[in-house]
Formats: sequence, structure tokens, C-alpha cells
Amino acid sequence: MAFRFSRVAILACAAAITAAGCASPAVMESLPEPNFNGPVVAAPPPPPPTQPKFTTPDVKPSAPQASGRMTGPRDWSPSAAPRSWRWIVIHHSATPTGSAAMFDKMHKDKGWDELGYHFVIGNGTNSGNGQVEVGGRWRSQKWGAHAKTADNRYNDYGIGICLVGNFDVEKPTAAQQQSLAKLVAFLEKNYRIPGDRVIGHGETKATECPGRYMNIAQVRNQAQAMLVEAGEIVAPVAVTAGGELLTDAK
Repeated sequence: MAFRFSRVAILACAAAITAAGCASPAVMESLPEPNFNGPVVAAPPPPPPTQPKFTTPDVKPSAPQASGRMTGPRDWSPSAAPRSWRWIVIHHSATPTGSAAMFDKMHKDKGWDELGYHFVIGNGTNSGNGQVEVGGRWRSQKWGAHAKTADNRYNDYGIGICLVGNFDVEKPTAAQQQSLAKLVAFLEKNYRIPGDRVIGHGETKATECPGRYMNIAQVRNQAQAMLVEAGEIVAPVAVTAGGELLTDAK
């Protein structure tokens, strides 16, 4: 009986060893407490920090800035082949009122073919204040009839501009002055006329025209400033006799 029990115990132990292993009491005591929550799996290490991405906005490149062109109304650029202009001659009408149409009639009454000037700039009486009226001579690029001299050079190659008003007794209006400067700048640039060839009628012969209150030097300076602002020319640098540069820097 005892032998049978031992044999049964040995067989049971062998089965247990086969199924789950058999350990001595000392080994069993060193085992950790059973865990019925499943195995503990270590969390994977966090991914390395990524650098933020910077993207360039989807912006279309701006068009290159034009170097600038001194432009004017369409009728300032006639379709006729340009004449070889060399001067810009400034006049006053010596009358308090007037317009291109009125002066055209006056000139025709004298037996002239048409208005002698290429442009007339109104003072607000019979045309707009500062309004630039384009004469037939400019549209056809025809010689002028405004500054007769022995060789007639200022008629043949001079652009005549008349401002309405008597500048022996008053100044041009601010609008006239502005329009004149812009017209002069346009003509200088597009017909290659240097600034020192912008002159008053009195510089062609003995006459008080264009009046003592017409400042031709101011017109030249204003036109030059407009050309610089438009990017047509580079601002000149003044130089003293000793060669020192003159600037506005303090």
C-alpha cells in the first residue's frame, strides 16, 4: 500500500515537472508573487524630438521695378516723326486771359498759318488752370512761329510753350508752374533736350517775355527733380572749386 502511494506520488511529480516544472521548496519561496494582470511590457522609448519645419510662403515674386519713364497724356506723343528739337522756349501771353483757341484766332488774323506755339498752359480763365493744350504744330511736328531770329533756329528747332498770363505783374499759378515743369521734363527726356537748353523767350532776343516773375531756373530745377524721382536720371552731385562733395548730410 505504501509502495503504491509512493509510486503514485513519484508519477504525479513527474507529470507536474513535465507540465510546469517541479522546484524545491527553497526555490519556490524565492519566486515573486503571481501576477494575474499580464506581463509588464516596457514602453518604447520616445522618438527623438523633431525640428520644426519652416516653409516659405507661396508668394509670387514681385515684378521688377521699372526704371521709370517720364510719361504724359497721349497727345503729348504725336504719331508724326519727331523733329530734331534742340530747345524748349517758354513764353507768357502778356494777357490776363486766353486759351489755345483764342491765340490761334489771333495768329491767323495776323496772316499766320495757325497757332504759333506748340503748347499753351491755361490759367483758369478761358481754359483750365494748369491745363496743357496741344497745338496743331506739335501734332504734326511742325516748326514753330514764336521766336523769330536772324537764323530762325529757335523756330526751326525750338518747342514753344506759352503760359496764359502777364508775368510782368504776377506770377504763374501753382498749377501752371507744376504743369510746365512736368511738360518740360517730358520733353527733355523723350526728345533728348538738355536742361540748359530750357530757356525763356528773352534769351533768344531782346524782349521782356516771359516776364520778370517767370523763374526759368526754377522750372529747370523742378523738371530735373521730376526726372530723378521717375528714375530717368541720377541726381547730380554738386562739387566745390576745391573738389569737395556737397551733400545734404549734417
